[in-house]
Amino acid sequence: MAKLTNKNVALIPIFAGIFFAADDQTVVVTILPQIMSDLMVDVTELDKAMWTVTGYLLGYVSVMPIMGRISDIYGRKFIYVTSMSVFMLGSVGTGLTNSMGFLESYSYHDSALIRSCVTGILETTTSINWVIGTRIIQAVGAGALIPITIAIISDFYSGKERAIPFGLTGASAEAGAVTGPLWGGIITQFFSWQWVFWLNIPIGLLVIAGILFLVPNSKGTNHKIDYLGSGIIVVAICFITLGCSQSGSNTSFLVIFISIGVSLLIGYYLTSKQDDNSVIPIELFRNIQFLAANTLHLFYGAALIISMVTIPLMVNTVLYGTSLEGGLILMRMTIAIPIGAVIGGWLSKHYDLRIPAVSGLLFCFVALLFMSRWNELIKDPLMSYHLLMAGFGFGLMIAPITTSAINSSSTKNQGSAAGIISSSRFLGMTFGIAALSAWGSQRFQDLLLSIDLKITGTGVLGTPPSGFENQLIRAGVNLFHDFFMIGSVLCLIGIIPCLLLVKPRRAKEPIGYHR
Repeated sequence: MAKLTNKNVALIPIFAGIFFAADDQTVVVTILPQIMSDLMVDVTELDKAMWTVTGYLLGYVSVMPIMGRISDIYGRKFIYVTSMSVFMLGSVGTGLTNSMGFLESYSYHDSALIRSCVTGILETTTSINWVIGTRIIQAVGAGALIPITIAIISDFYSGKERAIPFGLTGASAEAGAVTGPLWGGIITQFFSWQWVFWLNIPIGLLVIAGILFLVPNSKGTNHKIDYLGSGIIVVAICFITLGCSQSGSNTSFLVIFISIGVSLLIGYYLTSKQDDNSVIPIELFRNIQFLAANTLHLFYGAALIISMVTIPLMVNTVLYGTSLEGGLILMRMTIAIPIGAVIGGWLSKHYDLRIPAVSGLLFCFVALLFMSRWNELIKDPLMSYHLLMAGFGFGLMIAPITTSAINSSSTKNQGSAAGIISSSRFLGMTFGIAALSAWGSQRFQDLLLSIDLKITGTGVLGTPPSGFENQLIRAGVNLFHDFFMIGSVLCLIGIIPCLLLVKPRRAKEPIGYHR
């Protein structure tokens, strides 16, 4: 019992690190207007400013597939602490944005070298590119934490005992990601936006202290790391993500970037299938259960991001709510995710993994179907019922997906499996955002073109008729209806790979946990 207690207590700082790293994934959504104002970024450059979000996602996803394997080699504890330190370093960099004014007096120094250096520092730290760069550094550290955590849980527990900790891992990440916008809004209500990132430092130090004192040391393996393969994977994911970010524009870069990314992945497969030290073991993808879990995670990520984006957007537009109100309404869904995750973990431990997974998909399908009928008159308690149902469904799926992926892999590949199953969800989220920006943008333009702006009897454009605002609201409602319908269809399709999830193994003695 003492060992069990020690293991459970050791998970507290681990989950705390995941929560705050995921929080920074979305916190920029509510502070972006202040960032643009401080750095004098015009509204016409919004696409550039949005790279503060895209860049974080890019760094986050890029390292996920390889960090589990790296932790196999160098040890879980060391890599977790290193990753948290990188996250804190990026936070310091972002916090320094537009905060170096105390150096301005040195720009008039007698020394030309000092003047040049100070001018360069001031220009660099007051640009949006600085924010994007430091956010990517943050993401590299943050993205490593989830696969390392899954690998640590695989060491602490065995077989079906992993289900509940896996559920709590997903719940921590989900809660952090959705708390982010609300956290950013609260901080900027009383302080400057830079404090959102400065507060990461004391929190990060507490997490590191907890890891050092509570998590046991784990010995790495003697395997060599495939640095070339790691680089190929990272570059391939970067190109695919860049391609997705171009999906809303009428350029050839979408095809070019995605083609390069896919070509790199094919090249990696051809060169690594005979390599025992490959960072992503090819043998994992010969396992139908592992493929099914990752495919389901793609659908899960896409449906989740569609919900998370559409709900506050609808509140802020057709329902005339504020950003804070949008975040609070979204939290009605996210509050239910940890509850569903814990219950899904318990069900995964005692029953077939497909039972909570299929149940979660059906909950989300029905909830999103109801939400597709929302209009400008939607009110509580109906709205809350739908949001709670969707959140509960998303939570139910976390543990069975992760447990299936880990339990279907061999012990030596569990670190790699943890990294891959973690990244597949975020790749799904990336594809979901791409679908919203590409198809949604064109769809809304088509809806706007259907609005009548002609003055009766003249046949020319003039002052909008009295019903113009109602027509505009109706266009928005139709757009959000389509978004929710897409999400519900993705959940329905997800049942197909869900039926192939592996059953839980019988519990064995946990390995890798020694005092």
